[in-house]
Amino acid sequence: MYRNDLSGIARKRYRGLRELQIKIKLLNLQRFKFSVAPMMDWTDRHCRVFHRHLTRRALLYTEMLTTGAVIHGDRERLLGFDAIEHPVALQLGGSDPRELALAARIGEDFGYDEINLNVGCPSDRVKDGRFGACLMAEPELVARCVDAMKRAVAVPVTVKCRIGIDDQDPELALDTLARAVVASGCDALIVHARKAWLNGLSPKENRDIPPLDYDRVYRLKRAMPDVPVIINGGVPGIDETKAHLAHVDGVMVGRAAYQDPWRLLSVDAEIFGAPAPHVTMQDAFEAMMPYIEEQLARGTRLHAITRHFVGAFHAVPGARAFRRHLAEQGVKPGAGVDVLRDAIARVGARVPAEAAA
Repeated sequence: MYRNDLSGIARKRYRGLRELQIKIKLLNLQRFKFSVAPMMDWTDRHCRVFHRHLTRRALLYTEMLTTGAVIHGDRERLLGFDAIEHPVALQLGGSDPRELALAARIGEDFGYDEINLNVGCPSDRVKDGRFGACLMAEPELVARCVDAMKRAVAVPVTVKCRIGIDDQDPELALDTLARAVVASGCDALIVHARKAWLNGLSPKENRDIPPLDYDRVYRLKRAMPDVPVIINGGVPGIDETKAHLAHVDGVMVGRAAYQDPWRLLSVDAEIFGAPAPHVTMQDAFEAMMPYIEEQLARGTRLHAITRHFVGAFHAVPGARAFRRHLAEQGVKPGAGVDVLRDAIARVGARVPAEAAA
């Protein structure tokens, strides 16, 4: 009887532990469900604060920063961010495990919620530095980099890659890289569903010309069911995001989120089933005013912030006048929040995101 009672208690504890593990896994998957891609020259701290006023739940990413810049550069200028940006991830570029470990630790100390390794950027500068997409050809090195980063930090370490480069077979290349980094402790894989052609295409062309192969990413998820897989590349909006979520754990949206930021207003409600921080773009701008005033007081020029607002009122009456006013007045020395308020006043109506679409 005593032995049976013990086994019953053990079973209950086991079930409780399994339920807890499942809950933790579901919570971890939620953080990857929707994210805004790291984009060079675009997703700086001002852009991220703007996006955070449109969605509380989306995971935001920095521009890619090289390990050399993080270790030797002006860290506050490069890494500093506003507390409102959480959850926010730091994307690193590099291929030296020791330097990546150090840069990751610096990023964690600054308060980033995730460290991401770039294995997808196809620019010549990145290729010459032996990081970015060219690392698709060196999965063992990438695995060593991930292992070093995992040993250095407690926050999640993730990898963003392509499905292959140049003449690689995407079936073999992606599986080889994925299995190598997962074995080293990678917490999630973000896959841009295109090849990168390092020979023959420019970085801009690499964003559009190689055909998208979403099915290849779906197959990766089926092959690695316990690994969070996030799909990226050419996703235009919320409906397409929902369709992808039937096959993968998360969706990363890039240019569509930046060029048409009004799309982000519906992310919390449509993707997470949670209240949106603001109903209209005007509400979001009003909430941003204290941040903008604080930045201006620190010497930031208005245009450095408002340049991210160009697509805010896409297809809304007055959108052209809004853009023109910011372009003409926002660049002037001493331009203040009154310029932004005047630009917003030129928009004809307080139109929610779904109406703008």
